[in-house]
Amino acid sequence: MDFRYLGNSGLKVSEISYGNWLTHGSQVENEQAKACVKAALEAGITTFDTADVYANTKAETVLGEALEGVRRESLEILTKVYWPTGPGGPNDVGLSRKHIHESINGSLKRLKTDYVDVYQAHRFDPETPLEETMEAFADVVRAGKALYIGTSEWTAEQLQEGHRLARELRIPLVSNQPQYSMLWRVIEAEVVPASEELGIGQVVFSPIAQGVLTGKYMPGEQPPQGSRATDEKGGADMVKRFLTDDVLTRVQELKPIADGVGLSLSQLAIAWVLQNPNVSSAITGASRPEQVTENVKAAGVKLEDGVLKQIDEVLGHIVVRDAAMTARNSPQTRPGS
Repeated sequence: MDFRYLGNSGLKVSEISYGNWLTHGSQVENEQAKACVKAALEAGITTFDTADVYANTKAETVLGEALEGVRRESLEILTKVYWPTGPGGPNDVGLSRKHIHESINGSLKRLKTDYVDVYQAHRFDPETPLEETMEAFADVVRAGKALYIGTSEWTAEQLQEGHRLARELRIPLVSNQPQYSMLWRVIEAEVVPASEELGIGQVVFSPIAQGVLTGKYMPGEQPPQGSRATDEKGGADMVKRFLTDDVLTRVQELKPIADGVGLSLSQLAIAWVLQNPNVSSAITGASRPEQVTENVKAAGVKLEDGVLKQIDEVLGHIVVRDAAMTARNSPQTRPGS
């Protein structure tokens, strides 16, 4: 495993991290989830990403149990706050001072730890003054409950304003967690340049585009049983944008490129996002331990410029690059408002 600094901080994270969105406490039985975490640890992964909203807090509980007994100082644990949790009352959502303080306390209890390494705003909250949010995060840091602050799917402008307030409050805002893959490159035009200037690193999710870049979805065919595209608990909604014959045909055309560099399609996809120097870590999930073992083989891979050009030529116009998609995919009001 290779390690990278998280933004311009002194914190190093494994360049491939393990995330339990849509799996722990939901799609995957607890014992299987724990086996995946064990495989991640054995593969050298030290960075684990979760959120209070995943399986309505159950994912944090499963991760906390899976990591119990592992030397805490050897791990980097990331979690998030914003989306509705619990019964979904009017204050069980958002980035208010009340919700942030109650959420960090709940997360620490479920994760069985005294602190998280990075506490992330899971989305921007348009209904809470940003000053209130950042002051609450500053309280969390000063209480020793989080070492660093991060965001997820914030626009360049939101990152710039959040970073300005963080500097005034003397707390480290060092990361952003966006979706990023060969097929979804919306952060490249604005978010990445702003982040480079601010010293913010990307911890990207969905590097294999919800499984589409594994090549298991074939054009003109029904999705395989048990795949994310057949998951009615939320997975199917996330992956459907990529399930067109044009996209799936072009993904199959990537296989000779992957073969040429000795990688599977999944490994090629993960290695591709890691070529971006602003990416600190790529989050991978798994429903089986062997998937973890295969994913980590993308660590340390250097793709030559010619290979990157071939990938671009194959994918062509199907790549989504519109920078406005970051704002468009973020809630304009709090869920439930």
